Amino acid sequence: MYPVLNKLPNKSDSKPLPIVVIGNGPSGICLSYLLSGYVPYIKRGSAHPHPILQKKLEETPEVPIIDQDLEYLSEGLEGRSQSPVALLFDTLLRPDTDFGGTAESVLTWWHETNRAIPHLILGRNPPGGAWHLIEGSMITLSQGEWMGLPDLQFKDWMRKKRRGLRNNRATAEDIAQYYQHYVAKKGLQQNFICGTVVTSVRKVSPDVNFSYAQQDPERNSHSFWDFPEKDDQIASGNLFQVDGFIKNTNGCQQPFSIYAENVVLATGTYDSPSKLGVNGEDLPFVHHKLSALEEAVKNKRVGMTSDPVLIVGAGLTAADAILFAHHCNIPVIHAFRRRVNDPGLIFNQLPKMMYPEYHKVHQMMKEQSVACPGPYECYVSLPEHHVLSFTEDKKCIFQDKSGHQKVFNISMAFVLIGSNPNLSFLPNNGIDLAIDNEQPVNSKRNPINVDPFTYECVQEKGLYAVGPLAGDNFVRFVQGGALAVASSLLKKANKNPP
Repeated sequence: MYPVLNKLPNKSDSKPLPIVVIGNGPSGICLSYLLSGYVPYIKRGSAHPHPILQKKLEETPEVPIIDQDLEYLSEGLEGRSQSPVALLFDTLLRPDTDFGGTAESVLTWWHETNRAIPHLILGRNPPGGAWHLIEGSMITLSQGEWMGLPDLQFKDWMRKKRRGLRNNRATAEDIAQYYQHYVAKKGLQQNFICGTVVTSVRKVSPDVNFSYAQQDPERNSHSFWDFPEKDDQIASGNLFQVDGFIKNTNGCQQPFSIYAENVVLATGTYDSPSKLGVNGEDLPFVHHKLSALEEAVKNKRVGMTSDPVLIVGAGLTAADAILFAHHCNIPVIHAFRRRVNDPGLIFNQLPKMMYPEYHKVHQMMKEQSVACPGPYECYVSLPEHHVLSFTEDKKCIFQDKSGHQKVFNISMAFVLIGSNPNLSFLPNNGIDLAIDNEQPVNSKRNPINVDPFTYECVQEKGLYAVGPLAGDNFVRFVQGGALAVASSLLKKANKNPP
């Protein structure tokens, strides 16, 4: 279904690829759609409910959105994202969704093949990225329709499957299948290479790489392309070398090396779970992924007669773990650092009617603390508690807000306190690209510093970042980043009409 190495341009083609995208989740898929010649125009006769935006759209209705001044169009828009282009694209696709409206998209899509730019999307998993790693029955936080990509509504795809949405939300399995279907339906398969692991992205140094390519024919023979002729582009240093390997069906790893004029980072943040940094955290009964709990239940390593499992964290992944354990009648100790009524707690930001199961967890957190027993069996909440250490005999030592220590026997521990991107393939783990270039990249606290209207890295021209790496953490908003990148790359490739 997807191309492999021997189906790509062979080594005799010395021309570097215009664009390589690392990551094949929603950001990468949406970007591939826009780079494949699918062009968004304003639908004739449509009226956007935002009067100022509608007036701007009427000024040049014949010009595709991707060719217009995105800064001008997005000025004055407000919503649930800090990115102006994310808000713009979202409101064009879903005009009044935040107000409960059902207005249709004001966009129509034309396939103009002369505007396509050759590109590759590299990913470890099938199209959909990390959605294939999430337990399939988990319900999404966002409404199902917000998970959809341009010109193929998610609810229409679900209807064809004769499935409904629970509280307007979908399962992770539905989402993963939809993204794979989208790539096939839009004819994007030839751009995707799955099973790839990128190990290095670096700027080409013409002198070093030229001699390196000549001195090491063994390595160079694995390249998709020979090292390009030394031209003005290479002399200016505006070229990237992307190295890695692809896992073949027989389990072998085949190295590759690609040269690209532009690289887009779209790897998300699911790679590296955050850690507490306490003694004993590397003991075998301490885990950092929800899937480990599912596996333990399946293998009957924990059950209703076990010592409690410890779940650390106050986010939605921790809540999912609590719901799963509760469903299996497994006793739980739930520890978290914040107060239960802290406004920053995600549960205090979710509408109760739309998210009843998360409201249930929040209720348990409030009513069943160790200090005041409540109505919920097999669950104890430890608000404002810090884990101090784990011991080899399966004990966990906590400290409460007063400085008092407590010890609990546990069977397993699940530290579910978020995740960080794995940018080990970049020099200095990408830290130099972040807003605070003395701290690791973090999607919420320290994203990569990008131009808000092109998503090009401020510190490195030709390198772009989209999705969580750029601070856009919801599928509905990552698509604006793809629009900004595609608009910028089309200008570079002179594929914008005069």
